[in-house]
Amino acid sequence: MARNRYYQGPPSDHFDGVRFFNPGQPATDRGLPDMLRWKFGPRPATWPKTVPVAQAVPEPRVAGLSITAVGHATLLIQAAGVNLLTDPVWSERASPFTFAGPKRVTAPGIAFDALPRIDAVLLSHNHYDHLDMATLKRLHARDAPLMVMPLGNDAIVKKGVPGARTATGDWGDRIALPGGAATTLVPANHWSARGTGDRRMALWAGHWIETPAGSIYFAGDSGWCGGGIFRDIAARHGAPDVALLPIGAYAPRWFMAPQHADPEEAVAMFELLGAAHALGIHWGTFQLTDEAREEPVARLAAALTARGIAPARFIAATPGDTYSFAPAMA
Repeated sequence: MARNRYYQGPPSDHFDGVRFFNPGQPATDRGLPDMLRWKFGPRPATWPKTVPVAQAVPEPRVAGLSITAVGHATLLIQAAGVNLLTDPVWSERASPFTFAGPKRVTAPGIAFDALPRIDAVLLSHNHYDHLDMATLKRLHARDAPLMVMPLGNDAIVKKGVPGARTATGDWGDRIALPGGAATTLVPANHWSARGTGDRRMALWAGHWIETPAGSIYFAGDSGWCGGGIFRDIAARHGAPDVALLPIGAYAPRWFMAPQHADPEEAVAMFELLGAAHALGIHWGTFQLTDEAREEPVARLAAALTARGIAPARFIAATPGDTYSFAPAMA
């Protein structure tokens, strides 16, 4: 019988004693026949090798709420004097290897040495485009931030970053952050693995972030799957001031739909959540799937127009750009 190498705990509505799962949702597991069908199907769009980035130099601290896009799912959230990073990746490749795997098309929107002191890192799951051990080592050596993550991921981080300060939780757990902020781990429709033998042995999650300057929902990676989890998140937590929603890495749909939303589904998430504003993330940095690099931006714009939503409310985040927000009026 398989044994979970990262987490030992009682079964729950999303853990069978060995592996985590998405209750009531389509299966995310894909076998060799599916991989071969994808890889020998239509050719993926050709991406540019590089796209220029004007790197930002953030302020050391921000009194209000601002978010700077670094690329993919990496964002610097500065809120009420607290500095947070989501899924930080400064490596050249989203891969267990330095010589192979998806390579950056855009440089990080902030040079690592230009980062302000980081108080906490929020991790969503253990895929290499979200949990980058080389970057976590650099952050720990420089700032020793608190690293907050779902169940089982702490075993991976502590092995790779000895001495790391970690806080781990299940869906629904609220974890205090520096400066009076907090994050609640919320469900996502996704999965996890670092290799071939650990599929779904560590949990995945989004983060509902509360700060004195406003609330932020970071979806991490998630499929739409009918929208049930987003309806529940809104019912439990209300409407966020800003939602950070994935809009890329969605093609082909027959393969990706249970795990990655497309732009139209991201707009549906935005509406269900009742968010005041949103930034589209998880696009344009690493070519992970088949769609053209700029396609998510065009489809997002079309979906907003079709739904009568002002484009300024939901922007495809560009590396190096900083977005400032005021809390929504009650």
